[in-house]
Amino acid sequence: MKNFKRIAAVALIIVMCISAAGCSKKGGDAKEKYGSDVLKVFMPGEYIADNLIPDFEKEFGVTVIPELFDSNEMMYTKFSAGESYDILIPSDYMIERLIKEEQLQKIDKNLIPNMKNLASEVLNAAYDSDNSYSVPYFWGTVGIVYNKNNVPLSELESKGWDIFRDSKYAGKAYFYDSERDGFMIAAKQLGYSANSSDEAEINAEYEWLLDMKKATDPVFVTDQVIDGMINGTKDLAVVYSGDAVTILSENEDMGYYTPASGTNRWYDAMVIPANAENPKLAHEFINFVLSDDISRDNTEAVCYASPNGNILDEMTAEGGEFEGNEAYYPRDYALDEIYHDDEKLRKTLSGLWIKVTAAH
Repeated sequence: MKNFKRIAAVALIIVMCISAAGCSKKGGDAKEKYGSDVLKVFMPGEYIADNLIPDFEKEFGVTVIPELFDSNEMMYTKFSAGESYDILIPSDYMIERLIKEEQLQKIDKNLIPNMKNLASEVLNAAYDSDNSYSVPYFWGTVGIVYNKNNVPLSELESKGWDIFRDSKYAGKAYFYDSERDGFMIAAKQLGYSANSSDEAEINAEYEWLLDMKKATDPVFVTDQVIDGMINGTKDLAVVYSGDAVTILSENEDMGYYTPASGTNRWYDAMVIPANAENPKLAHEFINFVLSDDISRDNTEAVCYASPNGNILDEMTAEGGEFEGNEAYYPRDYALDEIYHDDEKLRKTLSGLWIKVTAAH
């Protein structure tokens, strides 16, 4: 996949129990129940409410050791080298790969009663068609954040992604620095699948991106796009929906638009590795994350769409945290696609992307 929605700024966080004595007593109970009172979680950075892990530790009398990664590929490399974790939180296409390689164990849904809270839109997606191996964590889309004072909505509607090839916006655009997203945008504008490996189509996408670079000379960014668009530095930007939620919340001049030609609809989900040392506690953690209170805290902190249907409705209802924020609730649209696992395609696009960003 692309780079993660939020790039890790720290390497490792260890959340400690406030009371060593209390933790020891509860830890003894947890060892009897689960076999271990330690849970190791490997997840993207800046992607969790501050209170989630301490609250889980307090409720279950355990210690959680979260380790952070900044891309699915980094996660895969370390995990495949033999590192042991109880929970991973990768993206859809990487989960598809791990399932094919038999590196995950099936979820015992009887141990996760809060799966009843999941919205229908996040269930049974193509990467895990019956959620046998994964439980959604966050989901969203890739779209365009635009300055409503300088970019007419009618122009976005007529041009779609081609607005990034309009020289009128030269020097006024950010473009997300991600080969998979960049080629997805070109593919959808040209009417192709975002997962196409057809050589002629990839070449056409490459030429589209070169034209885009020549026409608007965008600044290629990752998380810098958030502050940049909050401050109104540019008029257009390719942005992940959760980051768009933050931008729109901070700057009322900004809007969010997803072109009619389609975009990427992505899912990040919790999975349990086949070699997990504490799968019972892992199930408890997943169930805890899906509870209404924790789902609410998590989505308010991170701003990506909750998989919990109750909280989705609450957040967008009148008086809700994200009422009127068009970036929050991902649309259900036939032309939006999930990325599929294709390592050969990823490497091909990576090589071409270097040429795009370096082009003059």
